[in-house]
Amino acid sequence: MGTFSIRHGDQGSTVIAFAEEVLGGSEALELSSLIREACAEPSARVVLDLARVVRMNSSGLGMLVGALATVRKHNARLFLACVPDHVMSLLTMTQLISVFDLQPTVDEALQAS
Repeated sequence: MGTFSIRHGDQGSTVIAFAEEVLGGSEALELSSLIREACAEPSARVVLDLARVVRMNSSGLGMLVGALATVRKHNARLFLACVPDHVMSLLTMTQLISVFDLQPTVDEALQAS
């Protein structure tokens, strides 16, 4: 399996599920490409499913911030779903928790307004 798994849903929604490690590098380029593709849909909604993440470093956080910037540039919406406690701690420490729309599940992210 690759770094990400993709699921396309209704009304321009795309769910991108992350692998266990989010450490930047080539996966940052892959994610950026996936986000741009997802934003090509009208009224795009992108959900990043972080349920499987066991390790994330500062480059991984940078990937999330980059995704948010791209989505906003395309007037789309970005949600983080199933955020593990250790990633939530990183978001809190870096004060990024206030810039992301966090949802407890993928389904709730897809239904959020």
